[in-house]
Amino acid sequence: MRILMISAEGPPLTRATALVDVLEALPREMRARGHEVGYVLPFYRQIRENVLVEARNTGITADVRLGAKTYLAEFLEGRTAGGVQTFFVRCDEFFDRAEIYGERGENYEDNAARFIFFSKAALELARRLTPSPEILHVHDWAAALVPVLVREHQFPFRTVLTIHHLAEQGSFWGLDFALTNLPERYFMPRALEYFGRLNLLKGGLLFANALTTVSEHYKREMQTPQYGCGLDPVVRENAHRIRAILNGADYARWDPQSDVSLPIAYGPGQLDGKLACRDLLLRALDLAPGPRGPVFAMVTRLVIEKGFDALMPVLDRLLADDVRLIILGEGDPAYETALAVAARKYPSRLAYSRAYDETLAHLIEAGADITLIPSRFEPSGLSAMYSLKYGALPVARATGGIHEIIEDYDPVTDSGFGFLYYRPSSEALWDAIGRAKDIFQDRAVWAQLIERAMEQNFSWERAAGSYEELYREVTAPAERLG
Repeated sequence: MRILMISAEGPPLTRATALVDVLEALPREMRARGHEVGYVLPFYRQIRENVLVEARNTGITADVRLGAKTYLAEFLEGRTAGGVQTFFVRCDEFFDRAEIYGERGENYEDNAARFIFFSKAALELARRLTPSPEILHVHDWAAALVPVLVREHQFPFRTVLTIHHLAEQGSFWGLDFALTNLPERYFMPRALEYFGRLNLLKGGLLFANALTTVSEHYKREMQTPQYGCGLDPVVRENAHRIRAILNGADYARWDPQSDVSLPIAYGPGQLDGKLACRDLLLRALDLAPGPRGPVFAMVTRLVIEKGFDALMPVLDRLLADDVRLIILGEGDPAYETALAVAARKYPSRLAYSRAYDETLAHLIEAGADITLIPSRFEPSGLSAMYSLKYGALPVARATGGIHEIIEDYDPVTDSGFGFLYYRPSSEALWDAIGRAKDIFQDRAVWAQLIERAMEQNFSWERAAGSYEELYREVTAPAERLG
């Protein structure tokens, strides 16, 4: 099959979100299965300035209409280290920016125009490719207009939309609908209109040939008012069309037995390397060595959905003990400032770094004893998969894909390899942290839990097989589908 994926995020962007990891691993896995696969993303400044990226100009351009204006899209081409063909849509007016979606906690005011343009340009590229792709697999709101455009113009593609993050919907004021150049009938409740606003994700939900999301539990959660982010009625109406496919972990990049970022390899049955990574991590971040308690870590975005509203109230209590806490990530300026202040207050126990660093992220996973995942919602839970592989046992709120990844430790039955809690509160998080700290003191039991965690396997093979099956279904002749 010939598959073209369309996404606002993907490699070679900094891997600050799970979507970048997915766009690295899934196309590579499908290519290994014998399919022709590539992906399209905007040619951001971050990509243009990356000296490791080789992007050649294809010489192909397209005029893209946005309302009454026309913009020029240029198409560049490259390949990932895994050999997957990559296309970039260049329009400096929209994508030559410091960040992807916004700066200093505020979205760019013209995001509707930017990503409507991207969707239209990606479709123009797909129409010019030879041989033509059979499937356009679009990811999240920024590419969700593609299925609508395909349906309206009767383009010869089948479309698949994967919802990684329902909270971000591409919801803009109604006047932005004019940028789509679609007939007025598409700004109706059975199309792109939602409570008077333009909702791009809703359009993808209604018009894609197939829908997926990233875990069975998240599929259920999306149908509830608590997690549906206002779109739950539409999700419930289309739930029978949504297939849950749990993401896989990219073990080509995240495996301590082969990770070139680590000073020493380790794996099940050989944990001395993990202790060496722990010591190196503490030295590298100028934290005091040899705590009696565990080293906690988080590599994440600093936003409420990742549970910082629950973590910050217990931060002083946590750091009053002989523990170390390492946090890597950026997000809400208020959380960034609070962590920077706390790091000055506890210089030997807390290290906070704002800028994402790939090598440091790997060393943190290897050197941490416990990862904190207090998320309000966690659709897939890729970070939990990585932590298990590196033997960093998770303290996590049971939500979304976490249910399918982490088994709560039960000392009575001697089963499980993590510490789950259910209420999204500081006290529930603190209780789970306390359980983990108590078990950590029994080093023999802790070593058994590490071994058990590292033996878990969430490779992309199963997920890729499910996507392959879905692709075959959507490209099947109508008589077979019926």
